[in-house]
Amino acid sequence: MLNRMLASTLPLALLLSAPLHAAPDPGDWESVLDEARGQTVYWYAWAGEERINDYIQWTARQVAERHDIELVHVKIGDTAEAVSRVLAEKQAGNHERGNVDLIWINGENFATMKANDLLFGPWSEQLPHYPLTDPDNTPAVRYDWTIPVDGLESPWSSSQVVFYYDTALVDEHPRSMPELLDWARENPGDFTYARVPNFLGNAFITQALLELAEDTDILYEPMREEDFDEVSAPLWAFLDELHPHLWRSGRAFPANSSELRRLMGDGEISIALSFSTTEASGAIANFELPDSVRSYVHDHGMIGNMSFMAIPYNAQHKAGAMVVADYLLSPEAQARKQDPVVWGSGTVLSLATLEPADRALFDDIDLGIATLAPDELGELLGQPHPSWVDALADAWQARYVGN
Repeated sequence: MLNRMLASTLPLALLLSAPLHAAPDPGDWESVLDEARGQTVYWYAWAGEERINDYIQWTARQVAERHDIELVHVKIGDTAEAVSRVLAEKQAGNHERGNVDLIWINGENFATMKANDLLFGPWSEQLPHYPLTDPDNTPAVRYDWTIPVDGLESPWSSSQVVFYYDTALVDEHPRSMPELLDWARENPGDFTYARVPNFLGNAFITQALLELAEDTDILYEPMREEDFDEVSAPLWAFLDELHPHLWRSGRAFPANSSELRRLMGDGEISIALSFSTTEASGAIANFELPDSVRSYVHDHGMIGNMSFMAIPYNAQHKAGAMVVADYLLSPEAQARKQDPVVWGSGTVLSLATLEPADRALFDDIDLGIATLAPDELGELLGQPHPSWVDALADAWQARYVGN
């Protein structure tokens, strides 16, 4: 640590005069493991949740024992802090001795780093555990909010939208947006969703459009004004029919997931939705929801997203960073992360790819009374391009606020 601190204070001329060394070849994994031994990897990761911090410390103990790597959690409040640091180092000409080795990242921050050539790679698809994500059948591992990953980051955690319902009040739940409309007609006032532009409200209307649109490919490209009305028309037709049958006849909407959960707990509605697969179970454990509540998904997939690990182009310890990222993809690490007692974050692995002993690690997890098993969550649909999400939210407000 002391050497690292001293290096950061050296004059720029000395930094630039240091001998350059070849980047490790991800395709030669034995060489990567050899080079990683003895390295200290500085992982810049959000530190706002103690359960996550504890998990990172557990990971540090595992990679130290297995690979002689010292993993240091550099605690940050916003991923943009790490991105800004790497960008500043590049602007200062520090192309070899960066302070950041690994970043927990996704979305806009990844897009920024990729656009500014701040990333090492490609490397992620050559990790030994990467095939367990079944990338050819799991598009979400290769696209980060529609931006092609191109092997520049490795997935490590997932979340997705799920619906939940009270089995004491609902005999058979809907399995698609058209079925939800039919159900709402037969059960007026028993369903609603969060007000747009809350992220959960955005997720609901985006989910609806993905199910109803004839061409969904266009939603993963930057939105063009001339396409918006035609592509979004099925959504507005659906919502125009749905809203009169919602809680308060669609004249008001809960502000967020907490208010939506309260309506469910008070018995005002009998179907709701969440962006956390374990939320219903947690709410039951906290006596916010009755123990008759269960989760479900639609037949053709649900919107979700993944968090990734990225390595800056100027990281000093690229080999160690790759080894850490690969360990985070291991069935052992993924199963522990998914355990609600530890964290409860979803796995990025395809359980169908696992050997029986590794699959058993997941089968043994108590996910909670209302939580779906990983193989019951269905297909993970990628988030559309942010320009579509923003345009849909603006149009929703213009169309429905005050009506």
